[in-house]
Amino acid sequence: MGCFHGVIVPLITPFRKDFRIDFEALNWLTKYLIDNGVHGIFPNSTTGEFIHLTFNESLKLTEKVLDYASSNVRILPGISANCTSDCINMGLKMKDLGVDGVIVTPPFFYKLNYDHLERHFSLIAEKIDLPIIIYNIPSTTGNPIPVSIYVKLISKYSHIVGAKITYDSLSYIRRLIFETKLIRSDFSVFTGLDEYLLPCLELGGDGGIMALANVIPRIHLTVYENFRSNNLRAALEEYKTLLKIVSIYDVTSSFPTAIKTALKVLGSPVKVYVRPPLNPEPPEVEERVKLIFKNAGFERM
Repeated sequence: MGCFHGVIVPLITPFRKDFRIDFEALNWLTKYLIDNGVHGIFPNSTTGEFIHLTFNESLKLTEKVLDYASSNVRILPGISANCTSDCINMGLKMKDLGVDGVIVTPPFFYKLNYDHLERHFSLIAEKIDLPIIIYNIPSTTGNPIPVSIYVKLISKYSHIVGAKITYDSLSYIRRLIFETKLIRSDFSVFTGLDEYLLPCLELGGDGGIMALANVIPRIHLTVYENFRSNNLRAALEEYKTLLKIVSIYDVTSSFPTAIKTALKVLGSPVKVYVRPPLNPEPPEVEERVKLIFKNAGFERM
């Protein structure tokens, strides 16, 4: 098992109607997740609309999550940006706040080759003395990370400790797990897709960093804990429940709006507000999300 493992939540960023961060809702959600037993929280995430936050807002958000959290959960903020030096700057500031590690994607504007990607992550690793999880999400960055880059980087930098893979390819996850763990058994591989949680664990991965864990994390935790206890039948039964609610992504327009809509229909204090150009989901989509959860046996959190 990698040094990081389990269910880590890519935290949504709650907003008020005027688009300011809703710190009351953030407090509630952070404590709700910790009370349910999650292993880590990832503020300034994709699901958390990090690209819609200013540098100072990202820091303030993380600072507040650290304030609200207890010491038994790891806080791993995102530090992604299009310029490598901006990632480093944010990483150093996050370290000053006392985080447990950082998560970083490739830049997401220019098309990057192998050398660009290796340089980006190497420069970050050379400047930031914290555990680093490298996040491959080619659907949004446009820059997929080859398995060979992970292999090269983890051979050189012991504090590159994990990968988050939000990529619809089990063969990629399989190759990444097998090739990295041959070099470092402590390297952690996480799926970023809820529906890949059990397959990732079966392949030898370490857990998931999944958006729907914002909503009913005990589903993901039950899959994970039963798998680790070798109770595969129970893990599979709960995984079937997870697959039912994953279909909310099929009816909504984005990760942030999917999760905020789910939190609303299940009765949380988190509002559906997102920053433009995103919009809250229309009423008919909200009703479809409510029905998906109802059919899976959930009407309240």
